[in-house]
Amino acid sequence: MAAIGLVLGACNANHELLAPQQPGVISPSAVTSATAADALYAGAMAQWNAAMNFGTGGNREGLWNWEGLFTDELRSSDTFSQRNDDDQRNLATNDAVLTPIYNSAQQARGRARDAINALLTYDPSAKGKQHVGEMYLAMGYIEMEMSEVFCNGIPFGETVNGVPQYTQPLMDADGFKLAIARIDTALTYLTGTDAGTANIKDAALVTKARAQVDLGDFAGAATTVSGIPTSFQYNFTYSQTTFDNEWWVMGPSVKRYNAGDSVDVAGQILNAIPFAELNDPRVIVTNKGPVAEDGHSTFLEVDNWGRDDPIPPLSGIDARLIEGEAKLQAGDIAGMMGILNALRASPQVIGVFKVPAMAPLPMPPDKTTATNLFFREKALWQFERGYRMDDLRRLVRQYGRTQDQVFPSGPFTRNGTPSGNFGTQVAFPVPDYEKVNPNFHGCIDTNA
Repeated sequence: MAAIGLVLGACNANHELLAPQQPGVISPSAVTSATAADALYAGAMAQWNAAMNFGTGGNREGLWNWEGLFTDELRSSDTFSQRNDDDQRNLATNDAVLTPIYNSAQQARGRARDAINALLTYDPSAKGKQHVGEMYLAMGYIEMEMSEVFCNGIPFGETVNGVPQYTQPLMDADGFKLAIARIDTALTYLTGTDAGTANIKDAALVTKARAQVDLGDFAGAATTVSGIPTSFQYNFTYSQTTFDNEWWVMGPSVKRYNAGDSVDVAGQILNAIPFAELNDPRVIVTNKGPVAEDGHSTFLEVDNWGRDDPIPPLSGIDARLIEGEAKLQAGDIAGMMGILNALRASPQVIGVFKVPAMAPLPMPPDKTTATNLFFREKALWQFERGYRMDDLRRLVRQYGRTQDQVFPSGPFTRNGTPSGNFGTQVAFPVPDYEKVNPNFHGCIDTNA
């Protein structure tokens, strides 16, 4: 089942952070039927999608988009200081783009909770039960994704009967545990045998396994996804009557995002995969020549996604990569290579983006080379799907590397001109807007 794209009402910036759990124009207090509860569910699905990959044409990003700029997936070809700061890994706690991205993710959690409460009250049907499971999936996914990219110290509060419940900030590891608990709850509702429920259940299992990987439980994660077919996809969908795929908006439409590369006018970008130059069928880049939105940069257009093209946040390819990393962690390099080359041996589909079969990769000579190869392949299979920043943080946290060995480093280019160096941040700061919570006093730490 694909996440639903719907137009959402704008949030009042003067409301408390936890308050905008009112989906669209529907107040939870006005929900007194299964039909109304289902409307809350549909709105929550749309908000989840928007929180990750928001596409209104109004230059507003989602979490995935901001991650892409922070890593080597993309480079800013824009004049907006916030996008350039993100690209440079130099974000402020009052950043005017990051703040609504953070708020949107928190509000998506709240809308899912409102939908759960309404569905449990008014829709006891099998479909209502399925929707409850999917809403717990949404909550778990968002909490996992936020914990993967924000600093230690995220408060995951909720609003109960209109009253904000301000919670203590959590370390990212505790955020992953919270996400797993949500998914375990989701699975208790996803017991139907129909195809729709099975699809949502597989999405829940991949989400749980991702959080297990984040916690270092590689073998457990591989077990969690062992029964998921490689062809499985759980898609976010887009249309011109709802909202656009934001990758299309910020790339081909307005030319504010360039494909990432390992060199620019300032010189070599250390650690960066040269996505723009690889000519790999998993990342299609077209050199459009001069100029991008900044008026200086050559525009390197990513052509993986059209305006209405779906994108899977969770897929069977991701399940295989989880199994592959478990092999890597266990020292079974041959087993890891078997999984990577099996993915390459057959044509794959990501949303509607078709990847042809590719030649096998040779056996790496040692574990360090194997690790480099694995994360390179992972970056290509999961390009622009909200995985790369977490992987770079994990290379620091779980694989013992330093930030300047994995994140883009060296001389930085801003608006087509050399401008200092890349920063040293490895996580997004929780924005100052969260200080409406009296328990929040900034990041606990900014470690990977």
